[in-house]
Amino acid sequence: MGGRYFVQNPGPTNIPDRVLEAFRRPAIDFADPEFVALADSIWAELPAVFGGADEIVVLTAVGHGAWESALTNTLDPGDTVLIPDCGMFGRRWAMMARDLGYEVVSTTPHIRAPIDPAEVADILAADTAHQIRSVCIVHTETSTGAVTDLPAMRAAIDASDHPALFVVDGVCSLAIEPLRMRDWGIDVVVAAAQKGLMMPPGLSFCALSERAVERNRAAATPRFHLAWAPRFEEGHIYKRFGGTPPIQHMFALRAALDMIAETGGVDASIARHRRWAAAVHAAVDGWSSAGPWEINMTEPEHRTAAITCVRTGEVEADPLIAAARDRFSVSVGSAMLTETEGRAFRIGHLGDLNEPMLLGALGGLETAMTVLGLPHGDGLPAAVASLAATAQSSEP
Repeated sequence: MGGRYFVQNPGPTNIPDRVLEAFRRPAIDFADPEFVALADSIWAELPAVFGGADEIVVLTAVGHGAWESALTNTLDPGDTVLIPDCGMFGRRWAMMARDLGYEVVSTTPHIRAPIDPAEVADILAADTAHQIRSVCIVHTETSTGAVTDLPAMRAAIDASDHPALFVVDGVCSLAIEPLRMRDWGIDVVVAAAQKGLMMPPGLSFCALSERAVERNRAAATPRFHLAWAPRFEEGHIYKRFGGTPPIQHMFALRAALDMIAETGGVDASIARHRRWAAAVHAAVDGWSSAGPWEINMTEPEHRTAAITCVRTGEVEADPLIAAARDRFSVSVGSAMLTETEGRAFRIGHLGDLNEPMLLGALGGLETAMTVLGLPHGDGLPAAVASLAATAQSSEP
């Protein structure tokens, strides 16, 4: 089939041609002053992208590598961490922590609402011995479509007068949701390049506060490749990457950061994602007027701008996902939780995207519903109206 394939998964996302072309650069010596200068320029800019990091660690790994790095660089063997059950990725992070030998405290499952700061505050208040060393929070949970209120979470930690590090998974929120490390007292942000930064998988980051750096100096968990301390040595490009630098990925990241800067910076990127999210929410509301479709996050203020999880009621989701992909070249994500297995799909609205691309994807989904004889109201006109209503406030 000709034409473009619409990648509307929660990630990886569409990759801009300019970023793809950056990968076509010939190989270069990583000690070449040109590459060193490019790497230095990226290190200089990334702290602001995270909202005020004191140190940046760049890892040749996907987000799971950054998760592991954040744990092993800040904890002693057998330490306790609090990782709330907010969905697939909160559960998976907790599974990793247990497999690494740490004790994990969790919460009640949060599937249709974000993590409750009050529940976290109660757990921390009960920890009078301060055994919990870190509070690990998923900012955007892509299995449910929830976004966590990070300032409220910081307030919950403070209200408990607890010394735990505040560690945030920003994999699906960087450049999509507001993220202000310094203002919100976040100690570590774990992120990856394949979502809001419009890159292929392969690069991840740990953005650190000075408090996290101090904790790292004393942490006793064995580690080597994912260790932070050797990467702080300025002027040694090999050590900063923990080995051979991912040269082509860095050329591509330079292109992605330039594109974000040229279109208004991170704040403008956040505003774009909010417009796209509002259009998708309008489409789902339109479909629901004559069908079983329902946004998983019931309260609008709890919905992330990155993805929308759509419940399908008694309708099986997998045939719709397959028809959209195989017949109309629209790829969306399937359910990731046992609680929604076979009864949900997830629309990504993040990364390299614009309004016609989004409308094309929504139109493909609506056409697949029609072809399969699934009941639905008019979603596409609702999305058009949402985008038109915000067009005058958007950039040219």
